[in-house]
Amino acid sequence: MHQMTVSIHLGAHCTDEDQLIKSLLKNVNALQSAGVAVPGPGRYRKLIRTVLDKLDGAPPTPDAQDVLLEDILETDDAERLVLSHESFMSNHFNAVRHGVLYRNAGRNTHELRRLFPDHPVEFFLALRDPATFVPALFDKLNRGTFEDYTADLDPEELRWSGVVRDIREANPDAPITVWCNEDTPLIWPEVMHEVSGIEPQVRFKGGFDILSQIMAKEGVKRLRSYLGSHPPATEIQRRRILAAFLDKYALEDEVEEELDLPGWTPELIDRLTAQYDDDMIEIARIPGVTLLTA
Repeated sequence: MHQMTVSIHLGAHCTDEDQLIKSLLKNVNALQSAGVAVPGPGRYRKLIRTVLDKLDGAPPTPDAQDVLLEDILETDDAERLVLSHESFMSNHFNAVRHGVLYRNAGRNTHELRRLFPDHPVEFFLALRDPATFVPALFDKLNRGTFEDYTADLDPEELRWSGVVRDIREANPDAPITVWCNEDTPLIWPEVMHEVSGIEPQVRFKGGFDILSQIMAKEGVKRLRSYLGSHPPATEIQRRRILAAFLDKYALEDEVEEELDLPGWTPELIDRLTAQYDDDMIEIARIPGVTLLTA
């Protein structure tokens, strides 16, 4: 099989909730003509889990890669394969355990990367402010009390830079592209282009998929017609227009998260957010990491 790039979107949990695959699949013609395969998650999520469980940490045989790719791909001339699963780094339960974010991220991504020994692999990862990430995870797990869930957790110790470093050290040949979930409404088209490897000049459908979740319908309609009559000259200009419309038409309930959590004071939440911003600066400095910003 000829060499192709494998783009692996690692989540994280409680970020885009599979929207990336849905948005990309609105562009089947553009993907096909660029040789980009975006199989439906049903084709590979269980399959990869089964293969990894069977291997139990051992490297796969040379044939295993070919068998796996034959099961995932409908064609054997793809230039790029896009795989996405929020549980590639860990299941929900282990996303925050023993006071650490994704403590097995390095090991688990290494085992995943090893499934494709003959192909270059690139990782993609959306991060989220721990002040809202931990509560969102807790809501998803839907068990016990928030106090129990955060009992062995010092939220001020949670650092995404540790997760990104672990992945880099375990996979020195695999570059990582990261972005903040909070920025996705403004940078969604860029995320789609980066993951698919298709140059930005190719216009994608679905670029407003995230924006329209937090913006009034009327606003989205006006934004589309404004961009139609005043096409932005640059990406920066496009984002400024988006930000201005978002400012005016944002759905408050969707944008403002009400955090009423035992033991988590507004001061703590502000500190966590400030730390998260600093952590992004730290992440941008890690060699082999690209940070997409709004």
